[in-house]
Amino acid sequence: MTRARLALVLTISVVTIQLAAQGHGDGYFPPREDWARRNPADVGMDAAKLNEAVEFMKAHETTSPARDFSDQEIVFGKLLGSIPTERAATNGVIIRHGYIVAEFGDTQRPDPTYSVAKSMLSTVAGIALDRGLIPSVDDPVVKLIKDGGYDTPHNRLITWRNHLQQESEWEGEMFGKNANFLGTEAFGRGEMKPRAIQEPGAFYEYNDVRINRFALSLLKVFKKPIPEVFRDEVMNPIGASTTWKWVPYAISYVNIDGKRMASVSGGTRWGGGVWINTLDMARFGLLWLHGGKWGDRQIVSPSYVKMATTPSAHGPDYGFLWWLNTKQSLWPGSPTNAFSARGNGGNIIFIDPSHDLVVVWRWSAQSGEGFRKVVAAITS
Repeated sequence: MTRARLALVLTISVVTIQLAAQGHGDGYFPPREDWARRNPADVGMDAAKLNEAVEFMKAHETTSPARDFSDQEIVFGKLLGSIPTERAATNGVIIRHGYIVAEFGDTQRPDPTYSVAKSMLSTVAGIALDRGLIPSVDDPVVKLIKDGGYDTPHNRLITWRNHLQQESEWEGEMFGKNANFLGTEAFGRGEMKPRAIQEPGAFYEYNDVRINRFALSLLKVFKKPIPEVFRDEVMNPIGASTTWKWVPYAISYVNIDGKRMASVSGGTRWGGGVWINTLDMARFGLLWLHGGKWGDRQIVSPSYVKMATTPSAHGPDYGFLWWLNTKQSLWPGSPTNAFSARGNGGNIIFIDPSHDLVVVWRWSAQSGEGFRKVVAAITS
């Protein structure tokens, strides 16, 4: 064996050992309708400190949204889709090395997860890119989507990357909501002040109207309802339950090749969105913890996962519809490579690759301190 080849083999061996030590080798992937549990000490966690973290979480439930969702139109404006009559209390699950080490509250109730759906849309976009349905994230969307939504000189410049980083500055209206977020009836307390629109890719703005435009464009790429793509390509392969659903607005139906299909939203700001239980959210988080792989199946390519978890130029530590911890502004005390899917009301999937850790906390308040306490419970 040549010296160069020997060095390569040794390098590969070291990387393999490091990954295994972090829990990223073959790993444990829970089968459908089952999830093995471990005592904290068995997965390198201090039981007393972990219990302290859980008790902290149980004691810190959000007050918004209200349990009966009665505040939604006041906060967000006129609803376009349905909303449940009530939500669960705060609940969560902590996963280390793939195993459940702590669980509290009703983790099997499918509740709206708000903007966690954006990270799910990002996953669908990754699948489209991996399949070649979208040749490049830097292609203008208008090269594929010719429904009039990208015909203006401004909108013609928008790329898939711009949408994924919430830097599209798309101009227009979706399902009766304008992209400028102007109008108290339409947007409630979320109404924005008028401002000058920037060039696509030059300015970050968290904007559900533009995300809904992005979701419609993905629907037209697949020519198949996004919930069905997500079910067939993601949720079924990772063994999720059948209780989750992606609820469209009452008016968000379009014709694709003569077939009536629902275009779904990237959240529950105006009703609808992804309604899902905590354990299914944890499976989704575990998929991303493992770089888009579940068992022997690569569902989303590692290259896309890397792009999606790389900070954008103008966002507040934001990737492709994923929140990052590069600057440790969100999760102080957690590693800089931690990232999360976040939705209104404290619906959060916290993913910490350095510690092989996934935490899902629903309806939470003071989440930064809660996650810090979980990380502090890790001993090895």
